[in-house]
Amino acid sequence: MKALLKQNAFTRFICISGFLYLFLYLIYQFVVKKYTYYDQKFIGSIIQAADYLVKLVGYHTFMVLQDRDLQVIGLDGGTGVWVGSNCNAITLFSLFAVFIIAYPGHHKSKLWFVPAGIIAIHILNILRVVALMFINLKAPEYLSFNHTYTFTFLVYAFIFWLWMVWINKFSHKQN
Repeated sequence: MKALLKQNAFTRFICISGFLYLFLYLIYQFVVKKYTYYDQKFIGSIIQAADYLVKLVGYHTFMVLQDRDLQVIGLDGGTGVWVGSNCNAITLFSLFAVFIIAYPGHHKSKLWFVPAGIIAIHILNILRVVALMFINLKAPEYLSFNHTYTFTFLVYAFIFWLWMVWINKFSHKQN
């Protein structure tokens, strides 16, 4: 098996990324979500950031307390959008980090590229929540479609683009 992993870079990447993602996923599901409030605090930070951005452009918002923390945010006149643990992008952060860690490249570059990518994904996720708030207010009949398809495609395409940036610009650089 070791010889196969050394010979085939693709197999090596798949095995490393699969193992790392499974490990992080299990830690998240069975430790973080089960025994901590990290998940709820992170959702609250997304909602607070979305609230700040929307108020910055002059709209009034409302928030609803559920399960000990804020989970619903909306624009006055709308019904609001629920931000749950599947919407907080933590699994996407893991997916992105695993792709970068498993792909060859200098470790010093990975030390800054992974956090920078996670921050970029987090900002995109906040903008996604803001966009869903406006869709909910202006055209609620399109909310489900945009949440399920449009923004899922955009977020995964962005993560793929970041990975391509890593592969093409940073994975071969020597630090």
